[in-house]
Amino acid sequence: MSRCTQALIYKDNLEYNIKQIKNSVGKNVKVCLAVKADAYGHDAILTSQLAEKNGIDFLAVATIDEGIELREAGIKLPILLLSLCVPDEFEEIFKNNITPLVFSKEYINLLIKASESFFSDETKFSVHLAVDTGMGRIGCYPQDAGEEAKLINNSKNLILSGMCTHFAVSDSLSQENQEYTKNQYNKFMQAIQSVKNEGFDPGICHCACSAAFLNNKDMHFDMIRAGIITYGYYPDEITAEYLQKNNKNFNVKPIMALKTKIVSIRHFNKGQFVSYGRTWQCTKETNIAVLPIGYADGLLRRFSPGLNVTINGKDYPIVGRICMDQCMVDIGLNNSEVALWDDVYIFGPKDCGANNSAQTLAQIGNTISYEVCTSISKRVKRIIV
Repeated sequence: MSRCTQALIYKDNLEYNIKQIKNSVGKNVKVCLAVKADAYGHDAILTSQLAEKNGIDFLAVATIDEGIELREAGIKLPILLLSLCVPDEFEEIFKNNITPLVFSKEYINLLIKASESFFSDETKFSVHLAVDTGMGRIGCYPQDAGEEAKLINNSKNLILSGMCTHFAVSDSLSQENQEYTKNQYNKFMQAIQSVKNEGFDPGICHCACSAAFLNNKDMHFDMIRAGIITYGYYPDEITAEYLQKNNKNFNVKPIMALKTKIVSIRHFNKGQFVSYGRTWQCTKETNIAVLPIGYADGLLRRFSPGLNVTINGKDYPIVGRICMDQCMVDIGLNNSEVALWDDVYIFGPKDCGANNSAQTLAQIGNTISYEVCTSISKRVKRIIV
């Protein structure tokens, strides 16, 4: 038996989103899907299997364990590791054929040494050179790219098969931030040219995340990295409305619905309190529905007050503080439209029974849809529908 608090994953919507992405890039542009953080909370194995079936070229993860999980599930696609690993993890990279990002002579030399110990022949293992053009996170400085490419390609077992950078503000529409993105792009171009000047092929060059994919088609290069759009949401200011207004025909559908059931309906008199801290008090006689979902499931404490849930098509407010495992909803007195064991939708696609999307919750909690989706914990079973 499955717990009644579940995350429904709409397979058709995921396939629709993948097709939308593929149809929006040039014929020779590869597509990498970010499936890190359990595919932003949407089930990495399912997403990767559908990506493989629908012609995606690359997958991207953040940890070695995420990559190993995909390999053990039979995923054959190239896997790109977007975060740095430590030397103790190098052997697992080689064993599972996971392509790491590299930079800095010290790090590259450590990987070269590990590769020479692991491979007994002259097998060439692919790496991508990360370039820091203004994100301030990982990557070599653009002026060092040529030297680091030389170090990679002059080694016995490593080969440069790609270069990448990551934009810091491509999801912003302000002129200042758009200029910053262009400046990052130009620095990346300089890094690529410096590698070419050393006589090396830079391989697959990629810099466009979801935002740049949608708003900067001149920056698609050889591959785009689709993140949040894969799962049906838009990156910050690059909204569906903005795209439509600017004749950029692209739409996606949310693929997850978070649902639960009413497990108790209790009568409350005027003046009674609900939940921890006595932050909410009945102003009149009412009925309160108890839901078995809380912040340990990913329904964050900060969503109340402000969040409504959907029961039989109508919205009702969560009242009082959201608890670790439960929350309470004011359904009003003598409400014949709500009954014990009814389904309750927290968020989801429009046609599933939810009036909220993850973006709705993000706005209430002053965060982003990425955090809402990735916060849905492992104890919430994913059900493929």
